[in-house]
Amino acid sequence: MGSPTKTFRPSLSRPARRSAFLLLGCTALVTLPLSAFAQDDLNPNGAYRLSPIIVDMGAEADDDAESIVASELWTGGKVATSVLDTPASVSVITQKEISQRNADKVEDVLEYTPGVVTDYYGTDDRNDYYLVRGFQASTYRDGLTLGSMRGVREEPYAFERLEVIKGGNSTLFGTSDPGGTINFVTKSPKFYRFGEVYTSYGTNNHAEIGFDFGDVLNEEETLAYRVVGKVQNADLEYATSKDDEQFFLGAITWAPTNYTKLTFTVDYLKREGTPNSGGYPLDKLYDRSLFFGEPDFNYHDVDRLTISTAFQHEFENGLSLRANLRYSDLEDDFGYVYLSDNAARVGSLVDRYYFGTDSTSEELIGNVILQYDTSFGSIDSSTLAGLEYRDASNTSSAFYGLYTQIDLNNPVYTGAPTGYAPYSVQANDFTTKSVFIQQNLSFSDTVIATFGARHDWLDITNTDNLAAATSQADFSESSYRGALTYKINNQVSAYLSYVESVAPPSIGTQPERGEQYEIGVKYQPENINALFTASVYDLTKNNVVVPVVLPSGVIERQTIGESRVRGFELEGKAEISADLSLIGGYSYQKSEFVRGDVRGVNVDGNEFSAVPNHLASLWLNYDLPGNDMSVGLGARYVGSYYYNVYNNNGESPSQTYIDASFSYAFTPNTELTVNVSNLLDKQYVVGRGTADYYNNGRTITAALRHTW
Repeated sequence: MGSPTKTFRPSLSRPARRSAFLLLGCTALVTLPLSAFAQDDLNPNGAYRLSPIIVDMGAEADDDAESIVASELWTGGKVATSVLDTPASVSVITQKEISQRNADKVEDVLEYTPGVVTDYYGTDDRNDYYLVRGFQASTYRDGLTLGSMRGVREEPYAFERLEVIKGGNSTLFGTSDPGGTINFVTKSPKFYRFGEVYTSYGTNNHAEIGFDFGDVLNEEETLAYRVVGKVQNADLEYATSKDDEQFFLGAITWAPTNYTKLTFTVDYLKREGTPNSGGYPLDKLYDRSLFFGEPDFNYHDVDRLTISTAFQHEFENGLSLRANLRYSDLEDDFGYVYLSDNAARVGSLVDRYYFGTDSTSEELIGNVILQYDTSFGSIDSSTLAGLEYRDASNTSSAFYGLYTQIDLNNPVYTGAPTGYAPYSVQANDFTTKSVFIQQNLSFSDTVIATFGARHDWLDITNTDNLAAATSQADFSESSYRGALTYKINNQVSAYLSYVESVAPPSIGTQPERGEQYEIGVKYQPENINALFTASVYDLTKNNVVVPVVLPSGVIERQTIGESRVRGFELEGKAEISADLSLIGGYSYQKSEFVRGDVRGVNVDGNEFSAVPNHLASLWLNYDLPGNDMSVGLGARYVGSYYYNVYNNNGESPSQTYIDASFSYAFTPNTELTVNVSNLLDKQYVVGRGTADYYNNGRTITAALRHTW
């Protein structure tokens, strides 16, 4: 059996040295360990002076299974950096929080995070839907962009945690949207024996089993492995639905020394489900169990394989190396029939259309980063420079057309559509080459200055197979950032930051560019395990790409317009005592189209769709005396928002949800949990287009879990 205390430590090249990690700020997706301090860094008591940008690695890293409060980020492949001193608004959803709330989808994981609105398409279940500060979030896995893999619903059980970094930043992230980024941190081997197995059953015949275990493989304790799996068989709320899934992950880590580490991971995700309820008529609220699509034409099949490696090594004299590489292959096919209703409809017959896409994606992405850390008297310096390369391709065949009507009073299904031909058959190739550099300086353990720059070269080739035409475009874009952090004391830090973002462009348009100014303060008290944050921001996006109707009637994508979101956020996570913990947050965001037309309609002054002004949430968890039972109670509030950018087809009602949990430990290692989401079974129209889409109704899930 492996030692329960063995963990990877970067270089301990001489006895006097202590390993440390450098905080690179909100864009440090890829960071490297800091070398040892010189002997003169010792204070008179023999303790090492730790700069505010340094995290003491003499302590264990965050244990997500044990705390809801994360003090470190694992950006860039699980290298720890201090949340307190990161000059950005950061929300980390740990493994313990995910487990407490039994969050089974990424939307569920994020729904208690300030500034993030989720599930605004309701019973459209093709993707994970969430907006960060009013914009689409850029997604990363272990610091590398998911890119063409973004459209797949991720499996939360695959990850240690989710990290939400507010404000788009392309300096180290690369091309990204301005609202923020979400980094999924993959589960990886540990150098001790651990494990769990569970089974659960709940509403909508939702049955699943899962396991997660690992151990050391040899006596020298240089090899460790981890195996993760989940099999799900389930329905959704509407009739003739399906939500089946299989996920498996295997990983092995080789750490021959304290300063060298190599991890190899393979995972496979397969989903077989139904993508859409078909929507509901616009005239009133209908029972969620009704289905107005076509049972024989309602499918969504996902098949994805991912292979990745991560390497890190620390040399002498403060030089460190990190390299990451990931290959992904994806097939993603869906098709469904949906309602096309209108407010002026008379009678019970409603038009329907069919829609679907067959697509494939393949992606290879990797980076190499060097970091050099040193000190000049009272000034600590870290310089990071890196190269990144991405080669991706995808194909898509999309079909769409008018289908048969359906009688709401007597629904009769007519079978799958036949004889249709795709209206679009496309193939795309993307190549990105990037260089980036970032400089961090800490002055007298009090002021941290961060500067960063990045340049991306993007080559895009599009082949329209129907028109037998090929087009190509090259882009060359730079982005910058700057930030100042002031350590008021060991518990409080304040920051001011400016960040830029460059969104991935398309042929015929210019890249969308964003910039954000933010001021924030963070408080991490010494007497309890807690973190409280507050921030104010001004976020602008230029060169907004919108579809425009030309005089000929052809719709063309053009780069016009400007949009802006201003707001503030409050968040607190605290383990008040050994028995009581809380998670709470509030955000105010005011969105506005400053200038722009959408399909020939001026939208100046309008608010964004699906972006409420107010979001609030609170979750309390209490362990009853005796430590055998615990109860949790949560409340979420989502303010009203417009259904479309024209602000002319109605507003959603304000939404309030109550969630609850209960757990009972039969033994120290065996536990029964019951979770209830939307306890009061509130029903709201959360999305509206040619039909209404509802939020999820009340769901109850019971799970039996055994750990070791």
